Amino acid sequence: MNRRSSLQTILATGVAPLFVPARLLRSQTAPSNKISLGVIGAGAQGTHDMRAFLSHEDVRVTALCDVSQQRIQNAQGLIKDAYGSADVRIYRDFRELNRDAGIDAVLMALPVHWHSIPAADAVLNGRHIYHEKPMGMSLEESKLVRAAVRKKNVVFQFGTQQRSDMKFRWAAELALNGRLGKLREIQVGVPGGKTMPAWPEQPVPSDVDWDRWVGPAPMTPFHADKLKRDNHENITLFSLGMISCWGIHHLDIAQWGNGTDATGPVSVEGAGTYPNGGGCDAVLNWKMRFEYASAAPVVFASQGDEIGHGARFIGESGWVHVIRGKISASDDTILRDPQNKPGTMPVKLPESLEHTRNFLDAIRGSAKAVCDIETAVRSDTLCQLASIALKSRRKLTWDPAAENFGADQAANDLMRHRPMRGEWKLPEV
Repeated sequence: MNRRSSLQTILATGVAPLFVPARLLRSQTAPSNKISLGVIGAGAQGTHDMRAFLSHEDVRVTALCDVSQQRIQNAQGLIKDAYGSADVRIYRDFRELNRDAGIDAVLMALPVHWHSIPAADAVLNGRHIYHEKPMGMSLEESKLVRAAVRKKNVVFQFGTQQRSDMKFRWAAELALNGRLGKLREIQVGVPGGKTMPAWPEQPVPSDVDWDRWVGPAPMTPFHADKLKRDNHENITLFSLGMISCWGIHHLDIAQWGNGTDATGPVSVEGAGTYPNGGGCDAVLNWKMRFEYASAAPVVFASQGDEIGHGARFIGESGWVHVIRGKISASDDTILRDPQNKPGTMPVKLPESLEHTRNFLDAIRGSAKAVCDIETAVRSDTLCQLASIALKSRRKLTWDPAAENFGADQAANDLMRHRPMRGEWKLPEV
C-alpha cells in the first residue's frame, strides 16, 4: 500500500496505533530543504526523542550538547546508524549550540532544574524548540519562556506526547461533545514519589562535568545515582517530583477534555506526605482538588486504590478512562461515534499522528503545534499550583486571568524562581 492509502486505512478503523511507522509520515527531502536540529541533552529522554527525529527524512540532526562524554558517544552511535556517519558538531556549552547559525530548531531534554535557561536562550536566538516537560522549577520560569516565544514568534512544542495519541484525543472529544452527559469530575492519577537511602559522596568521573550538570541548582556532592532520571526527578534540588514530572502528562489531558486550555482553576487545596530523610525528598503521595469557575473540578492524586493511573472523565451519564495504550468506558457504546454521521461529534480537537512530525510540520507552516507554548504553560500551571498549595498547607485562591494569587503575597512569593548558583540567571526578555 502507498502512504496515503495506508494512512486512510489506519484512520478508517477508528482505532489509533500508539506508533505510526515513520515511512508513512515522511517523504524524500532535498538536503537543502531539511530542518537542521541541535540536541541539548543526550540522556534517556533526549535520545528517545532524537530517535523519533532521526526517522523523518526532512530533518537532520547536526549538533549535540551534553555534559557527559559517554552520552555524546552513545548519541553519535544512533546518528551513525541513521545517517551512515556520526559527523555532527559537538558542544559542551548549550549557549554555543544555540548561537550556531546553521541550526533551525533545538530539542531540549535536560533535568528539570535546567529547563528554563537553555530553552529561553534557544528561543531568544530565534530557534524553534521541542521542549521536554515540565516547564521548569517555578511559574516565573515558565512565564519567562512563554514571553520569549511570544517575542520571537518561533514554534514551540511541549513534550506532552499524549496529545498526539488518538486515544487521548478521543477521550477528550467524548467529554467535550457531551457523550458522558454534563461533566461532574475529572480524576487524574499518576505514580507517586520514591524513597532512597542517602547517597555517599563519590569521586566525579573524568567524563562528567558535574559542576555544569548541577548548574543553577545548589551544589551537592556527586554520586552516579543522582544522574539517573528516576532519582533526580525525585530530588527537590533538581525537580518538583512526580507531582510535576508525571503529573503534567495527565493533567494536560484533563485540561484538554475540560475545555480549559486557555484558562485554569480558581482554587486548589490538598495534602501530601514526604520521605523521612534519605536521598529522595520530593513529595511521595498527595491528593489535590482544583475547582474551576465554569468547568468540571479536577481531582489529582498519586495513584492508588481510590484513583487509578490515567485520566477519567466522569459525567452524569457515564465515564471514560484513558491511559497509554487503552481507552475504556462505563458503556462500550460511548466509545462509538453515533452512526458515524457528520454533526454527531461537532467538537473536533487538533489531530496529530506523531509529536515530532507535528513539530516539524508546524515549522514548515502546514500545521499548528498540538501543544504550543500557551497550552503548555496553562497545563503546567496545575503542577505548580499543586506544589505551592502543598508548601502553603492551605487552600489557595487562583486568578487564572492575572495568573497570580491576588493579594496573597505569601503564595505569590512561591511563584518566583529560587536564587541561582554562580553565573547562572534567567535571561532578560
